[in-house]
Amino acid sequence: MVILRSKAPLRISFAGGGTDVSPYPEEKGGAVLNCTIDRFAYATLEVTPNGGGSTSVESLDYNVTVNYQKPSDLLYNGELDIVKAALKVFRPPVSNGKGNDTLRLFLHSDAPAGTGLGGSSTMCVALVGAFQRYLREPWTSYEVAELAYRIEREELGLKGGRQDQYAAAFGGFNFMEFTGSRTVVNPLKINPDVQNELAYRLLLCYTGLGHYSNDIIVQQTRNYTERREETVEALDATKRLAIDMKNELLRGNIDEMGRLLDEGWRFKKQFTDGISNPRIDTLYARAREAGALGGKLLGAGGGGFILLFCDFARKAKVAKAVQDAGGRVSSFALEPNGLQTWSVRSGA
Repeated sequence: MVILRSKAPLRISFAGGGTDVSPYPEEKGGAVLNCTIDRFAYATLEVTPNGGGSTSVESLDYNVTVNYQKPSDLLYNGELDIVKAALKVFRPPVSNGKGNDTLRLFLHSDAPAGTGLGGSSTMCVALVGAFQRYLREPWTSYEVAELAYRIEREELGLKGGRQDQYAAAFGGFNFMEFTGSRTVVNPLKINPDVQNELAYRLLLCYTGLGHYSNDIIVQQTRNYTERREETVEALDATKRLAIDMKNELLRGNIDEMGRLLDEGWRFKKQFTDGISNPRIDTLYARAREAGALGGKLLGAGGGGFILLFCDFARKAKVAKAVQDAGGRVSSFALEPNGLQTWSVRSGA
């Protein structure tokens, strides 16, 4: 038996989210600033050569174990659909000498889908990494990200952008530019002192609400394609903000991050209805009253995590305020590495 593992980091997005969702980048070009954190999606692939060709999948997050014996088992029905889509793309045919291998997949994530940390796309990148190791493909980080994007957006038909796949594949601080023909990832060399100070002043708070990003993104895209003025202007402003925030970060102007996060959150709420709600508004207002300089909801909207930027002397007060309002503070650290894969000796 061969045991292969992969892990890909989740991300926090500072600015530009939404401008990576088609057709905006094809028409105007998108820009996103994000970084990865020490939360991961994990995939383990156990391979038994010439074991009969079946595939089993166990998801620890959803407490689900399924067996796929034939192509007709891979129908999309809301249960592990990303895994099914990946198997359709990567499960090798019998003719290449690997199609008769028996595969067992074990999956789990530090933050499942619906939290705003890019969990679904990160899991997809982890799956691509496991199959890259299995198939011994020399894919670059760009190719890994594009494969994950194709699995989610084209094969499965889920709506969304590109930043999550690229963040998980590359890792670290990145300024990403999106056009119709290509994506360019610009890794940022942030001064270590600035990184430490930024991490010290950020607070991650779970709202207690999950979200289904597909519906929000469908409406956002409709608003844009119909040229709804508020949506178009907000997306344009969000792109400019991503550029401004990248420049301030490179200059080490930490305090400016708080103001720009707050400005970005106001723009984000103009994309479409449903991005915020009374609970989210209350949590954010309590945080601001306690001393948070700014913040934003991560992900498409409707729930998940809020990222807050605090004055260092008031961070504890902000944490208490959001917890008193029903939020849950979650510790994290910045993660410099992207997708990683490795093999394990049988019996280890």
